[in-house]
Amino acid sequence: MTLPPESQRTASAVPSPAAAPAAADIPYLERGTRAYWRAAIALLFAGYATFSLLYCVQPLLPSFSDAFGVTPAQSSLSLSLSTAALALSIFVAGFVSEGWSRHKLMTTSLTVSAVLTIGVSIAPHWHQLLALRFLEGLALGGVPAVAMAYLAEEVHPDGLGLAMGLYVGGTAIGGMAGRVITGVVADLFSWRVAIGTIGVLGLLSMLAFRALLPPSRHFVPRRGLGFAHHRTALLKQFTRPGLPLLFLLGFVLMGSFVTLYNYIGYRLLAPPYRLNQTEIGAIFVVYLTGVVASPWSGRMADTFGRARVLMASLLLMAFGLALTMLHPLAAIATGIACLTFGFFAGHAVASGWVGRLAKEAKGQAAALYLLAYYIGSSVVGSYGGRVWASHGWNGVAGLVGTLLVIGLLAAMRLRRRE
Repeated sequence: MTLPPESQRTASAVPSPAAAPAAADIPYLERGTRAYWRAAIALLFAGYATFSLLYCVQPLLPSFSDAFGVTPAQSSLSLSLSTAALALSIFVAGFVSEGWSRHKLMTTSLTVSAVLTIGVSIAPHWHQLLALRFLEGLALGGVPAVAMAYLAEEVHPDGLGLAMGLYVGGTAIGGMAGRVITGVVADLFSWRVAIGTIGVLGLLSMLAFRALLPPSRHFVPRRGLGFAHHRTALLKQFTRPGLPLLFLLGFVLMGSFVTLYNYIGYRLLAPPYRLNQTEIGAIFVVYLTGVVASPWSGRMADTFGRARVLMASLLLMAFGLALTMLHPLAAIATGIACLTFGFFAGHAVASGWVGRLAKEAKGQAAALYLLAYYIGSSVVGSYGGRVWASHGWNGVAGLVGTLLVIGLLAAMRLRRRE
């Protein structure tokens, strides 16, 4: 049976009983088919745009300190405010997405956030820049939760790990491009030109995403759902075995990752290293390890179990963190690579697992995971600035190490439940 696209369907508060058996006959996107790869590549572009737009300011934090005369902790607000707004926006999007077209919501979010990034590049004052970055975080909220829900709904379970891994791999490419491109362009021209370049690339990615993504076939927008429905669905997510632990892991993974990347630039700019932005950007090419880690970990999780891969990922992050405490630059670069690989492997597994454990309202479950994920980025990433100022890199490493121990304990409990 063939259903019309989302935009042509008749919305209803509750799908009719007759629709249930018909929906079960609709085929999933199976690994190896043309539609599967179109969806995977489209969401790779969405992941790229989301992370490049969100994190393009991270290597520029020292530049903001110089240009606007702000402290490292104040400079980190250009990222922390965006991630805090994104966390709030994702939480709302998890509810709103049940009544909106998946395709239209993600397209609108990518367009608005790219335009706001271009606005950041011409903001004359610090507080205007922060305001635009906050709005950008709000605009981006329509992408991550909806992308995870789309994959969980449309992709056959046998191919979900790989598809989610490719999406997370796109975020790795975006994170790398956001750091490397901005670092190089900032050295050649200025930080304003660098941010403007990322905004233009975000618009181009949106066009590719819009052209490639197949319409939803297993999701019908449901309007008219009241507060009681959303409250009940929300509370159910916290009662499902394993889901709260995955939410905690989202907080741990992203909080650890962003904190390291926020302040490693300050360490490498200072003596004895005295690297410039281009050289620091070259080290951040290790972000590409996430492109390999994400789909690989998805396939390993499908084969050997998700909890085992999660534990291995956290242990690799801890090993990488230990390497960054050594003095040789090669050891620091290797440590960043290990921590990056572990982060993307762990995030790909955890985010895909959320969709499997959530029996209904998958958009809400994904939103809760990402809410914790970006709260970790915002709160821990900003607090790390105070730790850096008072205790240096050893203090930052101690903060991140504590988080990783908590995450490992959560992964061990998940293994007993798997």
